[in-house]
Amino acid sequence: MSTARRDFLKQAGLMGSIAMLGGPGAGAMASGTKLASASEESLPLQAEETPKYHIKFAVCGMSHDHIYGMVGAIQRGGGELVAAWGSEEDKIAAFTKRFPNARIVKTQDETLNDPSIQLVLSSQIASERAPLGVRAMKLGKDFLSDKPGITTLEQLAEVRKTIAETKRIYAIMYSERLEVKAAVYAGTLVQQGAIGKVIQTINIAPHQIFQHSGVAGGGSGRPDWFWNPEQYGGILCDIGSHQVDQFLFYTGSTEAEVVESQIANVRHPDHPRFQDFGDMVLRGNRGLGYVRLDWFTPDGLGTWGDGRLFILGTDGYIEIRKYTDVAVKPQGNNLFIVDGKQARSIDCNNMPLPFGPQFVGDVVNRTHVAQDQAQCLLAAELVIKAQLAAKRVTLQ
Repeated sequence: MSTARRDFLKQAGLMGSIAMLGGPGAGAMASGTKLASASEESLPLQAEETPKYHIKFAVCGMSHDHIYGMVGAIQRGGGELVAAWGSEEDKIAAFTKRFPNARIVKTQDETLNDPSIQLVLSSQIASERAPLGVRAMKLGKDFLSDKPGITTLEQLAEVRKTIAETKRIYAIMYSERLEVKAAVYAGTLVQQGAIGKVIQTINIAPHQIFQHSGVAGGGSGRPDWFWNPEQYGGILCDIGSHQVDQFLFYTGSTEAEVVESQIANVRHPDHPRFQDFGDMVLRGNRGLGYVRLDWFTPDGLGTWGDGRLFILGTDGYIEIRKYTDVAVKPQGNNLFIVDGKQARSIDCNNMPLPFGPQFVGDVVNRTHVAQDQAQCLLAAELVIKAQLAAKRVTLQ
């Protein structure tokens, strides 16, 4: 138990109350039975990897503010932003303020036809990303899409066909794993066998529609396309893609199916086709998964979502509190691990983020170190199928 939690319980008078309660748990506490050891620690400060390569890249579509994190990752990896195109004047103005040295072009073709550009990034309207990526690959460029990178099975088939024909990379920025330090460190622990064989992942992914600040995509309200499932893909396809990527990565599943899925619109009658709740059950060849998604994060949390990941292993388990530790501390990247010896709380904020340097290296070396191509597209396939098969539920 952390010092903050222990102090809270003492101040509330609960420690004594627990000792007075019946049952073996209370008796053990009252009699002073030794509990498993626990520790609080922080990862040592680690410098970001020095870029080994240099590439030129462009932005072609900036409809979602996730583009800022995408650009930042590629710049950390050695990428030089040389041009940008957008279809919304307010987005162009904000982007220009953030990146004043980027050349703003008037058409998509000016980025796609520029032979000096090796990589194209896009957070264009979700349903338009895959067709844009196909064009980019056919013109000899790699492509990094915001999630969801693909919204229909027809688009998915065309992406796979174009990859096979061109040998280009079609990547999707699943940032809730690739750009969250605690999630990166969880991957290291899993690969080291720290909790044995992974059995199941549980992802709880609440989001906030109207944010007061930040660049996660809601600081200035939501655009019209956000409410249209044909354009944003639906809740399972959209924010669910982050979570299914994690399920595949941590379990190591190379094959998987959607066992069950459901969606609902509970509180947005003014947008009757919008989905503000969804969940799904997944079964992979190497593990199981459950995902819950919603748009109900209250203002009192202080951030856009209390995202949590639980990884159950045969010899222990991991929990990640990604963006805050509710009522304890506002910082994110909190990892908790319990194994056969002890329970540990680990502050992961000093962990470097490897995606940018690895992905730039992939562009140069024609490798797939930063993101497995098959796994990336399998995640997209599963959430599209979950969306298509979802039962629409109406709550009374």
